[in-house]
Amino acid sequence: MIYAIVYFLLFLKLLIMLLFSGSYFKICNNIFIFSIILFFEFGKVLSFLVINVKSEIGPLKKVLLHRPGGELLNLTPDTLEELLFDDIPYLTVAMREHDNFADILRQSGTEVIYLEDLVAETLTNPEIRNQFLIQFIREAELTSEKDHWLLLDFFSQIRDPKELVLKTMQGVKRDELTRSVGKIHSLSDYMSRRSGFICNPMPNLYFTRDAFACIGNGVTLNRMRYLTRRRETIYGEYIFRFNPRFAGLVDIYYSRYDPFCIEGGDILNLNAQTLAIGVSQRTSPEAIEALAKNIFSCENTSITQILAFDIPNNRAMMHLDTVFTQVDYDKFTVYNGLSKVLRVYKITPGAGSGELKISEVNQTLEHILASALNRDSVTLIPCGGNDRIVGEREQWNDGSNTLCVRPGTVIVYQRNEVTNDILREHGLNVLELSGSELSRGRGGPRCMSMPIYRDDI
Repeated sequence: MIYAIVYFLLFLKLLIMLLFSGSYFKICNNIFIFSIILFFEFGKVLSFLVINVKSEIGPLKKVLLHRPGGELLNLTPDTLEELLFDDIPYLTVAMREHDNFADILRQSGTEVIYLEDLVAETLTNPEIRNQFLIQFIREAELTSEKDHWLLLDFFSQIRDPKELVLKTMQGVKRDELTRSVGKIHSLSDYMSRRSGFICNPMPNLYFTRDAFACIGNGVTLNRMRYLTRRRETIYGEYIFRFNPRFAGLVDIYYSRYDPFCIEGGDILNLNAQTLAIGVSQRTSPEAIEALAKNIFSCENTSITQILAFDIPNNRAMMHLDTVFTQVDYDKFTVYNGLSKVLRVYKITPGAGSGELKISEVNQTLEHILASALNRDSVTLIPCGGNDRIVGEREQWNDGSNTLCVRPGTVIVYQRNEVTNDILREHGLNVLELSGSELSRGRGGPRCMSMPIYRDDI
């Protein structure tokens, strides 16, 4: 219905423009040209309908999640470090916790869509499916050309698109491949069985925030810092380039093929004009500069400045959103240890095309944020309060990694009791989520969600 309304309004707009320009009769004789103009105008509007994220606090209307699955069952003590986990979650409980997370979102008025479903929709096209498989296998770090073709044959036998997508996420054991294609006799095959997998699982996928990021009406397809996570962004590429819901309607500000690393946990939309990005363990300053040039050169963006937050390069503060999130119009959670080491840089368009103006901002964090938000002041709510021990513990357990579903209402992990009580004391509506197993992957409610559409504020 909304598309019909938009179409009608665009028709009236163009017709009035043409009448006043004295071109009515000319257009009547060139209705084809008129249709082309209307098509492109309609496309511009649709781009604003599919993605709209211009703040961290606007009422959340649509969000992308990934329900953890068999990929967690394929974690082992020997692969934890390689796959960026600190412990092995109990999948049954993790799934239950994640379903509760989705229910809290739905009860808050948010439509929940799933990564695996969007990719499956894309792969219903046989040509795109084949292209996806070839690309996925090429990036799977296989040891031989034979493995390439064996794995392609294995995946090709899975006819259901969603089952195929889930299997690529879960990983493929060497024994599965052997059972599928028959006994293998080469020395390299026998030796590779010791590692267990011909294609590693991707257990970090339920942190949908990182592989891409919605900015305004566009997206970034990120280059992940660690090799084990780089295949995750293939799913985002196929969603935004080929899924009918998004294809041709979304500006792409950054490519997964760019040389510098950036991850979505470091990207915060402060408002329609200001983007905050962390220079962190996972995001490089070169990537921020490249992204800034792309954004400033795009005619469909309203962003006029980027604030680069230089945060400590360590696992405890791997992303900006692990130490800093917005929870209300004028309120932020922040890890107390951050302000002592934080440096902030302002990036704006330079004098010439493709040029940037960069300057250090020598002000307090409160003043920087208040200025960016056009407010007299803001309140920084310390994670764990003023107790250093509590602050360190609850920051490690994602006490600052909140997901705002509307101004003043946030989803948090239940376990961070001190921080949650302090949020309530500041007037926040706190929606608690049990996350004893989900948190083992080092990420909170914000990490586990990728907003697709927020109402403007």
